[in-house]
Amino acid sequence: MPFRRRKNQGADRLTVGLAAAALGTAGTVLAGHIVRMARRRLAQSKESGEPSGVLSSAELAIAATTKATQDSLTVAIEGYSAAPKGETILFNMLSGFTGAFAVMRLSTWGIRSGWWPLGNVKVGGRHVHHFVPGILAAFLAGGAGLISDNDRLQQILAVPFGAGIGMTFDEAALLLELDDVYWSREGLLSVQLSLGLVGVLGATILALRMLSRGEHDAEQAGLIPDETGEYRIPDFA
Repeated sequence: MPFRRRKNQGADRLTVGLAAAALGTAGTVLAGHIVRMARRRLAQSKESGEPSGVLSSAELAIAATTKATQDSLTVAIEGYSAAPKGETILFNMLSGFTGAFAVMRLSTWGIRSGWWPLGNVKVGGRHVHHFVPGILAAFLAGGAGLISDNDRLQQILAVPFGAGIGMTFDEAALLLELDDVYWSREGLLSVQLSLGLVGVLGATILALRMLSRGEHDAEQAGLIPDETGEYRIPDFA
C-alpha cells in the first residue's frame, strides 16, 4: 500500500511538473516580449516629448503595457507570415493539438459535471470515444497534405492534423489499457503524454528558429557557404 501511494504521488508530481513547464515556458516568452515592447513604448514617449506630467507612474505603465500588447500581436502576425514553411506547419500542428486537447478535456469534464450542452456521441447505443474522429481527422488531413503540392494548403491542413493527434492523445491511456480509464489515475498518462508532446513541438519550433537565424548570420559573415555553394565576402566597411 505505501508503495502504491508513493507511485501515485510520483505520477501526480510528474503531471504537475509537465503542466508547469509547458505553461511556464509559454508565459515567460510572452511576458518577456511584452516587457520589451513596453520599454520601447516608454522610451518612445520620452523621446517624442509626450506630456506625462498629469499621469502617475502606474497609469504610464498601464498605457505602455496596453500598447506593448498590441505591438506584440503585430509582431506575432508579421512573424507568422514571414516564417518558413516548416516552422509554420509545426506551429499550426501545435496550435491544433493544444486547442483540441483543451476542448476535449473541457467538454468531457462538462459532460461529467452535467453543464456541457452536448452529451456523449452514441451510434447504435455504443459510445463513440473522441479518439475515433481524432484518428480519422489525422489520417485525412495528413494524407491530403502528403499528396498536395500547395504549400498554403499543407499549412492549413496542419491544423486539423494536429487537432486529430490531440484528440487521440487525450485518450491514449484508454487505448493502452483497452479500458475506459479516462477519469481514473491511470488516465493521467494521457495528460502526461500530451503535455510531453506539447513540450517537444514547442522546443522543436524554437530550435528551428534559432538554427535559421544562426544560418543566416553565418552566411552573412562568410562562415558557411550559401545555398549556391559560394561564400559571402563580409563587408567590413
